[in-house]
Amino acid sequence: MDTADNVETPARRRCGSEDVHRRLLNESLNYRLNRSAIENLAFAFATGEEQPTRAEVVTVPVVVHVVYATDEQNVSEEQIDSQIAVLNEDFRATNADVKGVPPVWQGLVADARLEFRRATVDPDGNPTTGVTRRQTDAGAFSDNDAVKFAAQGGTDAWPADRYLNLWVCRLSGGLLGYAQFPGGPPATDGVVITYTGFGTIGTAAAPFDLGRTTTHEIGHWLNLFHIGGDDGTGCSGSDYVADTPNQAGQNFGTPAFPSITCNNGPNGDMFMNYMDYTDDVAMFMFTHGQILRVEACLAGPRQSLQTAAVPPADGGA
Repeated sequence: MDTADNVETPARRRCGSEDVHRRLLNESLNYRLNRSAIENLAFAFATGEEQPTRAEVVTVPVVVHVVYATDEQNVSEEQIDSQIAVLNEDFRATNADVKGVPPVWQGLVADARLEFRRATVDPDGNPTTGVTRRQTDAGAFSDNDAVKFAAQGGTDAWPADRYLNLWVCRLSGGLLGYAQFPGGPPATDGVVITYTGFGTIGTAAAPFDLGRTTTHEIGHWLNLFHIGGDDGTGCSGSDYVADTPNQAGQNFGTPAFPSITCNNGPNGDMFMNYMDYTDDVAMFMFTHGQILRVEACLAGPRQSLQTAAVPPADGGA
């Protein structure tokens, strides 16, 4: 049984996305085929064979499914809005702490031209606040996707081709959050965040109280891998992004620049990248190469989201 501290206030970042990715690769031929096509498209964008054509900022409709066992876990709308505000700064590179990027990498800071807002229309066409609430008997959830199903104590996803589903709940085992990479089952598509790592007020607890866990996990949802390459502490893994230095594993806490691994001196690891494992206060950038992968994702598996925020004409015609 997890202790309360282990469940509620993780001291080190722990993300379950890679575990979920491996599980789906093992379980689903369809996922393996989808992932192959998605990576082929990402490679075409990376090599210039395909070019981004999106001119406008895309607004992503978000539904936040709050699944709570106690009143404390039932996060407020103000806390939800604090998280949306962080996403809109981080994905537009307007976050105040972006000035902390070392000068050598300032030119790599990228604006994803993505904005997030709570959904205003539900799947049936009715007005909504973009928030659902469900009291559960489950003491805590893991990365097994139970929180995504009403029959298992959670809340069913809204259509993943029209909404970003965010579940906020109590996660066990020190898990801060996890996401499903594009190409997986629609019923489990989205991002899960523990209630102490969500937003910047209320239950948000240091060192994960600046909303960056959700930024990190949405990065996965948009097909970004961990910057360390997910090969343990070796130097052979890759995040498939050309402008992020090769590094040995993930960084934790608040490293000092430069932090050199894998012969990547003199500048070392880009530990201030949102896709590393550093504390919220130490991560504050995406690169142009990462956003090129996001562009490929929006041109491919997440293409429907580019029109999801546009209301239908009168009468739906």
